[in-house]
Amino acid sequence: MDKTGPDQQSILNSLASVRGPAPVHLWNPPYCGEIDIRIARDGRWFHNGSLIQRPRLVQLFSSVLRREEDGSYCLVTPAEKLGIQVEDCPFVAQLLQSVGDGETRTLTFTLNTGEHVSSGPENAIRVETVDAEPHPVLHVRRGLHALIARNVFYELVELAGLGTKGNASTLFIWSGGTQFELGKV
Repeated sequence: MDKTGPDQQSILNSLASVRGPAPVHLWNPPYCGEIDIRIARDGRWFHNGSLIQRPRLVQLFSSVLRREEDGSYCLVTPAEKLGIQVEDCPFVAQLLQSVGDGETRTLTFTLNTGEHVSSGPENAIRVETVDAEPHPVLHVRRGLHALIARNVFYELVELAGLGTKGNASTLFIWSGGTQFELGKV
């Protein structure tokens, strides 16, 4: 990495001991400006316009990612907060594992960072429409979401049951004791 802005080596050293998501919600360091890191719509991370090739580095950065109240994203350590750009969702749910059936089903998603997230009351599945297309997302943690990849969404649709909501036929799926609506039929 080129040295731009705050001492990036000190950031990496601070993060080296982190395993899994860090408790960024407990940290309130000073804002130190923007760093040229961008998360593309497909979940790839770029620094200074170049793809970050090292998966462990992406995992490390994603472990200290936080969404601010204004909707912006930043990387947070106990000492510094740096703004980054996110084109859509910061994660992509690339794989799905389904265990059980109906109301006892548990859906576990594997993210592009290797993290596993089971949907349920704390990690809801939500499908919105963007540009006339379904935009399915999974809540990962503290306001951070994963875009559910198209192939994974198709798997969800295959597993879903048909029900009614109002006067419309709707696809529903259960996970973690919670029912999620996937869309109207």
